[in-house]
Amino acid sequence: MDNGPEMRELEPVSGRPAAPACARLQAVRARMAEAARQAGRDPDSIALLAVGKTFGAAAVRELAACGQRAFGENYVQEAVDKIAALADLPLEWHFIGPVQSNKTRPIAEHFVWVHSLDRAKIAERLSAQRPAHLPPLQVCIEVNVSGETSKSGVAPAGVPALAAQVAGLPGLVLRGLMAIPAPGAGPAAQRAAFGRVRAVFDELVARGHALDTLSMGMSADLEAAILEGATIVRIGTALFGERTGKPHA
Repeated sequence: MDNGPEMRELEPVSGRPAAPACARLQAVRARMAEAARQAGRDPDSIALLAVGKTFGAAAVRELAACGQRAFGENYVQEAVDKIAALADLPLEWHFIGPVQSNKTRPIAEHFVWVHSLDRAKIAERLSAQRPAHLPPLQVCIEVNVSGETSKSGVAPAGVPALAAQVAGLPGLVLRGLMAIPAPGAGPAAQRAAFGRVRAVFDELVARGHALDTLSMGMSADLEAAILEGATIVRIGTALFGERTGKPHA
């Protein structure tokens, strides 16, 4: 399917790669490859999404110079500013944060993917506001698999109804599910949570949805996610370092 995340490491796109950034990228890719080997999967079937929230355009440019193409962002204005600053690079932008009704237009206009769809109203706005000259927005439904009140997302039981609504919107293509489970106390607990997401995914496929994406796994639990079928892992800290909570220059 077209418009998917880049699965292969690319050649540097601009400038001289920064050694620390490239070393971090290589280390994450090595972890992904080892987890894929343990799962009996092709490492090229798992995409790496670099999450640069609170880090500035310069940090993204450094990682792009090492061959990373797909980047995820959580905050709309910060992301739009970075997209403009890095418009000279062939990057693919994914929105992964909570989607507010008053922010759907810039998301529809600037991103290729949205991982965090959780309401029919938001889906309808994104579809209607997607510019006609762009291909449909690739979307995932966010599943609140751990039932945390502090997190957005749809309860597993509500996913089929939302999926049916999203599938009928012309400006969107439903690709799969995204989840951020509560931190697990060890690999077994992590795998159990991701396994519940995979079960919802399998149910949607059985209902006739043509899905190919499980966006799950971050710096601390990417191995468990890959063992349970993740096709995109969203990595921030292991690539950019610890966040301070304030945007970096």
